[in-house]
Order: sequence, then C-alpha cells, then structure tokens
Amino acid sequence: MRLERMSNDKFKIFLTFDDLIERGLTKEDLWHDLPRVHQLFSDMMYEASDELGFELDGTLLVQVYLLQAQGMFIVVTQTERDYQDEDEDYIEMKVTLDESKELIFSFLEFEDIIQVSRRLYNLGVEGGSIIHYGDYYYMKLEEEDIEDLNREQVIALMSEFGTPSIVTSHRLKEYGEIVMENDAAKQVFDYFIKPHSYNK
Repeated sequence: MRLERMSNDKFKIFLTFDDLIERGLTKEDLWHDLPRVHQLFSDMMYEASDELGFELDGTLLVQVYLLQAQGMFIVVTQTERDYQDEDEDYIEMKVTLDESKELIFSFLEFEDIIQVSRRLYNLGVEGGSIIHYGDYYYMKLEEEDIEDLNREQVIALMSEFGTPSIVTSHRLKEYGEIVMENDAAKQVFDYFIKPHSYNK
C-alpha cells in the first residue's frame, strides 16, 4: 500500500491487487462483499491516518478507481465537520466505486515501447497512445483497442516490458507530453519495425 498526502484535507492510497489478496479480498469481492469491503476501507483509513499524521474526523468521501492491471487508486477527502455532532469519534465514509477500462503501463526506455508494440501489433493491436511524463514513457490502451483479445494475455505481454502505472490518465493528460495519439502500436510498427524487416 502506497500513501501520499495531497493537501490538508485530502490523501491518496494506491493498493495493488496483490495487496488486496494479502488482505483476503479479490477484485470481485469489491462489488459483492460489502461488509468486508467496508472493513478493508476502515482499516486502510486508520493505517493512512497513522502514517500520514492525518486526523480522521467527520465525513470522508472515498473515491475508488479500479485500474485494469494495476490495482486500486483511492482518493480520500475529509469534508467540513458538522460541529453539532456530539460524538467525538464519529466517522462516516461515503464510498464511490468506478472501474477504469483503460490499461496504462510505464516504460523506462522508448526501446521498450518499440519491443512491446511489435508484440502487440502481431497480436492484432493497432491502437493506443504514448505519453512522456517525468522520466518514463507511458502506453495507454483503451477498451476498444483490445476488445476482441484476451485481456489477461495483453496485460501479461505488457508486463514483460513495462510496469503497471500508478499514474492516472488524468495526470498524464494534464502534465504529460503526447508522443503518439491513437494508433500508437501501428505507428511504432510502421516507423521503427517495418523498415528494418524489409532491409533484411
């Protein structure tokens, strides 16, 4: 579990699917086993408050984003306390759950993007976007890019060359630099792979 304080009243948590399994839950449980999910979030809130020195109080707005290969990205916002409330230890959590259909992986070198694009293109993937942000290149695939394929196979393939991203598409869009937009796998294949295969 990774934690980061965003402001005085907001922090974020990143939980991988392995972290979730260690806590005895599966991705499917998040939709169906509400008592255990509530307990999970309650435990995480107290862990986060201890580690970040964040005093939990009143109502917490908990926005949960399920990422396809990465895990859960959770933004917790503490709202203004209602001081008419007599109970000092009262905490209410309002949880919203949203599932992202996009796949985002980070790559250290552009060469890794070339290698993964070759494999993706051979699988029949032509789409995707490539963004440069910080020290990494990010490849983002949308649902329609892989809708006719085995999602787990695509995730496994991308994991060979890169790492599931904990940076959201919103942050990439706002701060990243677009290298290739739409049809990225095809563009990389056409520019970097195809000419070399003809030269051999």
